[in-house]
Amino acid sequence: MDVEKVLKTTKQIPLKSRTLIHLLLVNNKVKETISSALKPYGVSLQQFNVLRILRGQGNIPANLTTLNERMVTKMSNTTRLVDKLLIKGFVERSICEENRRKIEITITEKGLDVLKDMDAIMLQTENSLVEQLTEKELIELNTLLNKF
Repeated sequence: MDVEKVLKTTKQIPLKSRTLIHLLLVNNKVKETISSALKPYGVSLQQFNVLRILRGQGNIPANLTTLNERMVTKMSNTTRLVDKLLIKGFVERSICEENRRKIEITITEKGLDVLKDMDAIMLQTENSLVEQLTEKELIELNTLLNKF
C-alpha cells in the first residue's frame, strides 16, 4: 500500500508519520474486510468478539467486566453489544445466585451454531488478508508489532 498514493499527495511524508498512517490504513482495511465478511450474519466485529469469548469460556458464564477485559477493542458499551446478541438469541443473561448484583452471560446453542458458520468465513477472510505474506514474514511482522 503506497501511503502517499492513498492520501493523494505528492509530498513525501516523514517516515515516522508515514509508518503510523500506514498502520491506521491497514487497520481500517482489515476492519472493513472482516466487517463485510460478518455482514450476512448481522453481527458486528465486536459482537463476533463477544461470541468467541463466550465460546472460549466453555460452561463458565462471563460477566460484563470479563467480556470487556478480553475484548480486542476495549469499549464501554459492552452492555449494548450483549443486548443486541440477546435479541438475536445468541446469548443468555441471568442473575448470579451467589451474588444478585452480578449478571452472568452465556452463549446459546444458536449462538454456537452461527459462530461455527462464521468461523469458516473468518478463516477464509483472514487467509485472504495475509496471503501475500510468507510464514516467516508473518512472524517478523508480529515481532515488530510486539514492540508497540
